[in-house]
Amino acid sequence: MSRLPRRLRERWGRRLAGTTASDSTSPARAVEHGAFERLRGALEGVASHRRVNGAGRSLDTFRQAAQALGDNRLRTGLSVLGITIGIAAVMAVGTISRGGNHLVFAELETFGLNSVWVYRDWNDGIPQGARREGTGIDSADYESIRAARERLRLRRLTPIVRPYGEDRELRRGNRRVNAETLGVDVDYPDIVNDTLVAGRALNRHDVAARLAVAVVAPGVTEALFAPGENPLGGTVRIAGRRFIVVGVVGGKSRDFLSSIGSAGGQDANDRVLVPYTTLQRLQGEDEIDNLHLDVADFGEAETVGELVRERLRARHPVGYTYAAETMASYVRTTERILGGVSLIGIVAASISLLVGGMGIANMMGTSVLERTREIGIRKALGARERDILAQFLTEAVLISVTGGAIGLVVGTLASIALAEATGFPLIPSAASALGALAVSMLVGVLSGYLPARRAARLEPVAALRSD
Repeated sequence: MSRLPRRLRERWGRRLAGTTASDSTSPARAVEHGAFERLRGALEGVASHRRVNGAGRSLDTFRQAAQALGDNRLRTGLSVLGITIGIAAVMAVGTISRGGNHLVFAELETFGLNSVWVYRDWNDGIPQGARREGTGIDSADYESIRAARERLRLRRLTPIVRPYGEDRELRRGNRRVNAETLGVDVDYPDIVNDTLVAGRALNRHDVAARLAVAVVAPGVTEALFAPGENPLGGTVRIAGRRFIVVGVVGGKSRDFLSSIGSAGGQDANDRVLVPYTTLQRLQGEDEIDNLHLDVADFGEAETVGELVRERLRARHPVGYTYAAETMASYVRTTERILGGVSLIGIVAASISLLVGGMGIANMMGTSVLERTREIGIRKALGARERDILAQFLTEAVLISVTGGAIGLVVGTLASIALAEATGFPLIPSAASALGALAVSMLVGVLSGYLPARRAARLEPVAALRSD
């Protein structure tokens, strides 16, 4: 207290000396004693402000703000809790949204993100008498488009040939499994991002010689081969014909897309890939069900699909019309849906952050009313408006940053728990963490500014007269 004016030292010395140990057990007396201690620290801060500049002044402001918050621990704790809940909710929603996006696009990649499918449009409106039989695409069409793929801006392409009928059963001895048999060319694995885990892929010789060889997915190997048995070199029967297994591709997950009915009606792990020419020979014709294209530029998918349709129409001008679907359209639709869901989640979580900000504003407003006389004394002794403003803003920012830091920890733990519960991958983001802290600071500044400005603009005489 040696820094204070003599008359104030004498008055406070008598007042504080009158607070005995027995008095301190009284709640009212304890509050009064704490108020005097805080006021003494504030006045000492005013005196030190006159001698200290820069970092020392900032440190003094921080110390006074921390002391003021410590004198109201319950109120401060509740305000911190509000910010903690808001930041934790925003963090958890953001992390789960990123995980969901990653999961969905990882499953879409199993179809090939740059894919375009061209096929006969069976809803073409052509009169029954003028409609031609067949798929409208044959091997000659495929070879024509393959020869012009650079001009058509295609990176890869493959025909897709499916066996006739509904019989999807594959056999090996007394073991059977329902699986999808696809006749493809050598580019197919690269288009759909298949990974070879054993053996080899189909090659040009297999296609040209129409060999009875097959590459199988893990669901087929598990169903047709005994545990531990090497499927390479084994045989499976497809449409009554024996095929030799030459390769095995890795498993793919489309569980999430299947759960919402968007997996294309097929399990990627129940597939058998054979040369398309072999399947054509078994069926006695060279028709192709559809063309699966891989474009060089994702943004040109629709344009490339239209170019291929025009080429097919030029080769078959009568009796056929063609349609094209692109993965780009599915991707854009998915982005809109996931973006909307994420936005709704962030807005809902931000409401709790807004409530936390309102709690800080309410606390700071109450603090200004309670400390009006303290503010008046400080201003009477020479404290500037910006000093008062800085202290109250520092208190608000301290609350919000503390709540934000705790919220990051709680939000991370909540994200881990939600990732375990939902199966979504956990994708933390340093940018999100820094953004959450920045948002918490902004909430503190915005919530504390009006009460702090009101405190800074109090007239000393009016403040000193306040009860």
